[in-house]
Amino acid sequence: MAGYVVVGSQWGDEGKGKVVDLLGSHTDMVVRFQGGNNAGHTVVVNGEKTVLHLLPSGILNTESLCVIGPGVVVNPFVLFEEIDKLEAGGLKCDHVRVSDRAHLLMPYHVYLDELQEARAGKNKIGTTKNGIGPCYADKYTRIGIRVCDLRDWDVFCEKLETVLEIKNEEIVKLYNGKPFDLEEMKEKFAAIRERILPMIIDASDKIEKALDADKVVLFEGAQANMLDINYGTYPYVTSSSPTIAGVCEGAGISPFKLDRCIGVVKAYSTRVGEGPFVTELLDETGKSLREKGGEYGATTGRPRRCGWLDLCVVKQACRINGLTDIALTKTDVLSGYEKLPVCVAYEIDGKTYDTVPASLKDYGRAKPVYKVFDGWTEDISSVRRFEDLPENCQKYIRFIEEYTKTPLCLVSVSPERDANIILRELITE
Repeated sequence: MAGYVVVGSQWGDEGKGKVVDLLGSHTDMVVRFQGGNNAGHTVVVNGEKTVLHLLPSGILNTESLCVIGPGVVVNPFVLFEEIDKLEAGGLKCDHVRVSDRAHLLMPYHVYLDELQEARAGKNKIGTTKNGIGPCYADKYTRIGIRVCDLRDWDVFCEKLETVLEIKNEEIVKLYNGKPFDLEEMKEKFAAIRERILPMIIDASDKIEKALDADKVVLFEGAQANMLDINYGTYPYVTSSSPTIAGVCEGAGISPFKLDRCIGVVKAYSTRVGEGPFVTELLDETGKSLREKGGEYGATTGRPRRCGWLDLCVVKQACRINGLTDIALTKTDVLSGYEKLPVCVAYEIDGKTYDTVPASLKDYGRAKPVYKVFDGWTEDISSVRRFEDLPENCQKYIRFIEEYTKTPLCLVSVSPERDANIILRELITE
């Protein structure tokens, strides 16, 4: 068996989509294990950009079964929007399957997300307003509606009527919002029900059988380690666990069936939304990184906050996930900077730490301790061998390996699908 995991090692937007797409061309199955359409995975093929929010990035390989796992919250209307767009472009999507245990993300979840963010004002989380948090909240308070409920229309309607009464009361009394009409919502789901029914499977069983048959299975997460519900900058986090532990829970498999965990690391740091960001650059350099790197949210279009590489964050991801490899992305964006500071520790009240504090108050006043590298001016986008990179670029990359004690398997030097330096084979035959 061969179970591969790709996770984000910073605050998301590291380029997981490109890595998954690259790996996906060699896999038999790609499994999305958590999150929802709050993700924004961008892949570039033949110069054409494709942004995926809910579908696994491995969708471009029509020979690989694409599974939306039990731990994902599924907005079926978004699912079919993405499928229709891809099929209009000539890509068949009949290889998509949805777990019967996945929770349905309902229209009232989206509306409540918007209302909650508006009410929070300056204390808002900075969500994508796609309803992810409210849907997970219903899951854990045990009033969620699951994909399997669509198989029995009477069961679905009964659950919807019960939950919608609760949600409408919340919407009207707490937020002074407009309630949903039960019959209208039934009609919306009735219109897509027959289309989704053939896609529904027992995903955990399907994945297990594929692994036991020595198939190559790739597990793809959304967001990243610093947005993890347990280990991120809480409460400015997502509502699930985008870590290797989340794979076991979100796909329903044993940890002993995961062979390799690849952490995707951007060569600098970015984050979207609220929360502390120690290496953030609020000057012209930060703006320059944003423009050179095209740092605007694939899901929301929001400008990303940009800063220097924070290796304390990356090291935490290596430890928590037990990363076997690092895939380094957007290295080409750093060309042209005279100096490249890298954060190797935090200074808080005169003391130095190389771990990420749990307290937002402590983390918010941490000052970065930098190790400064000389930059390079050469365009590296056409380089395909490590030894052909500028010497200063090689030093920068090797230090990441040294500090994190994790080997690099890939260095991406442009957004193009094949613009990579392979340091270690991604798929072991």
